Amino acid sequence: MNEISILAKIRKNLSLFTDAEGKVAGYILDHPGFIPTMTTRELAKQSDSSEASVVRFCKTIGAGNFKMLKIMLAKENTIGHGNINHFALFETEDTPLSLFQKVTYLNKSAIELSAHTLDKREFEQTASHLKSANKIAFFGVGGSFPPAIDAQYKFMKLGLNATASSDFHYAVSQLSMMKQGDLLVIISTSGKTKESIELAQYAKEQGIVTAAITALRKSPLYKMADIKLCIPDVEEEQRVGSIASRMAQLNIIDALYLSLFHEIGKEIYPSIHKSKEMLSGRK
Repeated sequence: MNEISILAKIRKNLSLFTDAEGKVAGYILDHPGFIPTMTTRELAKQSDSSEASVVRFCKTIGAGNFKMLKIMLAKENTIGHGNINHFALFETEDTPLSLFQKVTYLNKSAIELSAHTLDKREFEQTASHLKSANKIAFFGVGGSFPPAIDAQYKFMKLGLNATASSDFHYAVSQLSMMKQGDLLVIISTSGKTKESIELAQYAKEQGIVTAAITALRKSPLYKMADIKLCIPDVEEEQRVGSIASRMAQLNIIDALYLSLFHEIGKEIYPSIHKSKEMLSGRK
């Protein structure tokens, strides 16, 4: 699927589709930017077909299911919008305003797609582990470290024993002091970072639950993690920097933070209010 774009593959195979699948293909080719935010029912209605036809079309084209088709189209649409996160960006004639518009589109698409890549049960399971863990360790390297810092700060405000690190040696020492029931959260878009994989393996040996915030792909980290919090795979691995992936990671962290606050907020509100009163006098 990496050798030929999904839209090019659809065009190439138009003669192979059934009449119903052809209607789905035609709508997708005419409106590729709409598909990532649509449901199966909506696409079926717009293409004058059926939900079963949409499902069969996805299998015929090799996407497997509608969720994967949407992710593939979102990534392709991103590239179609100038591939702003590629090193060839300096060769374009973009203005600051056009880049702002493209970045906004990219980030918005990634966050909207997260609703389809994130598994509800795994998300709720993570929230439960965060609440019950005595120690929580967030780990990320490179562009994945800032979201780890943000997570540590947010959950610390809720009174949880949370830390964040990008240092493998520090993280190993910390995991050695953690016990069953504690939680390691590894943030890695690619799921291939050597330190992340080795840390997940060490956590497994220690009997510590590992949750991974990573792209929806069969990466080594995805396979090793006990809990998968998947973000859409909308960025190239060789990129200028983490943009849409970081926004999707932060979106999951924010949602987990509010989920816990919703549960324990009444218990800790006096402490939060006390800290706000203290800090308000410094403004």
